[in-house]
Amino acid sequence: MSGELTQGEKETLAAINVGASALSFAGSAFIVLCYVLFRELRKFSFKLIFYLALSDMFCSLFNILGDPGKGFFCYAQGYTTHFVCVASFLWTTTIAFTLHRTVVRHKTDVEELGAIFHLYVWGTSLVMTIIPSIGDGYGQAGAWCLVKTTSRATKVLQFITFYAPLWGAILFNGFTYFQVNRMLTNATRMAAGMSDRQQQTDSRVDMKAMNRWGYYPLILIGSWTFATVNRIHDFIEPQQKVFWLSFLDVGTAALMVSFLSI
Repeated sequence: MSGELTQGEKETLAAINVGASALSFAGSAFIVLCYVLFRELRKFSFKLIFYLALSDMFCSLFNILGDPGKGFFCYAQGYTTHFVCVASFLWTTTIAFTLHRTVVRHKTDVEELGAIFHLYVWGTSLVMTIIPSIGDGYGQAGAWCLVKTTSRATKVLQFITFYAPLWGAILFNGFTYFQVNRMLTNATRMAAGMSDRQQQTDSRVDMKAMNRWGYYPLILIGSWTFATVNRIHDFIEPQQKVFWLSFLDVGTAALMVSFLSI
């Protein structure tokens, strides 16, 4: 079905967004709670996961709030949602960078980079959030407040400040995980050739952990592909809304945190 979305379809999309975001909020809140309660989890690697989950939690929370109406609260939701959602996928790049620096480059100084990670994530997110406001880019966008898509200019701003960093993060994560996986695979083969059981065990443990981290790029791709396609379609055919594409867009994007927390 194409054309403008009906009021019923808009309400359906809003309900899906709230329901999926609630699941994501629960998953990220669980990770945050575990980090706070269990001191043994407060290692540097888990600290990165904590900040990722914290960003995800607030991103889901503001999606749950739905449409706050016009005025201050609409702008507040738009700015905050954009900021924490960009921060969310940027934190995944710090995890990928840490794995690459530790496994491939054999560096042990990653904990010293904590302040740089914060500057990179929060600073980049802030810049990406401020840019759309230059052209009054925030406002009602469907059933919630985000970067408006009422003109080609605001649509371009949305691509530049959200989807460009998103797919940049996906490509970076995929490239680094590929290199880390190749390094661990070679280490496992070398250990097998030397009959070094201890090294084989260590490599298997590393590979098991790597397989879990390796899902991050796939989850990001799965969660945001339909949203990206929907934005491109809306840019090309702004008067031809496709409900099923919007359905998949809202559902998969809102469920991203649930997938990450599994």
